[in-house]
Amino acid sequence: MNLEVMIDSIPRLLDGALVTIQLVALALAIGIVLAVPFAVMRVSRRWWLSGPVYGYVFFFRGTPLLVQIFLVYYGLSQFEAVRQGLLWPLLREPYWCAIIAFSLNTAAYTTEIIRGGILGVPHGEIEAARALGMSKFLLYRRIVLPGAFRLALPAYGNEIIFMLKGSALASTITLLDLTGVARTIIARTYMPIELFAMAGIIYLILTFFIVQAIRAAEHRLSPQTRPPPS
Repeated sequence: MNLEVMIDSIPRLLDGALVTIQLVALALAIGIVLAVPFAVMRVSRRWWLSGPVYGYVFFFRGTPLLVQIFLVYYGLSQFEAVRQGLLWPLLREPYWCAIIAFSLNTAAYTTEIIRGGILGVPHGEIEAARALGMSKFLLYRRIVLPGAFRLALPAYGNEIIFMLKGSALASTITLLDLTGVARTIIARTYMPIELFAMAGIIYLILTFFIVQAIRAAEHRLSPQTRPPPS
């Protein structure tokens, strides 16, 4: 174990970690924006609302993330309409292709997580809100979605961690994220154990902070689980 190489690699690995954090944060933000309306559509009794969302979720949960990245990065460029379109300056960049693939993937999983939360909201609360004359929009905004978010938070925390680990696949399309930087240094130093071990340590640190943030959010959003004040 060459500790000197491991220590010297830390600044470059941290630069790659910043790219990883950017990818994950932006993908999660886009994913949650997509997942909320998709989850509402998913629980709808109208097949023309729930059916397309079910197909989308089934596809992105049933295929590997690596395949999805390749379909976006290599697949879209095969269409002339895409190459001539207004979005081509973005779609030809690996960074934005990774964002698109990550966002669509995490949106599919988050849709199912929020759907489970919506179905777990006590029916009595919904009936009480309806008895008060709440509209459907107000019912979802004040009762259903807040309750669903509280119930879904632990599972969503796991999704954040899975997304962090899955972001390592961005290096397969030439992005210099944490894993990508480690691979470039390994190509020069021929010390894979040292570099991957250091990258793994940084991933563990990031995961630790995510776990702590989720625990703090659960504590804040679930006052009924707190011990009574002395």
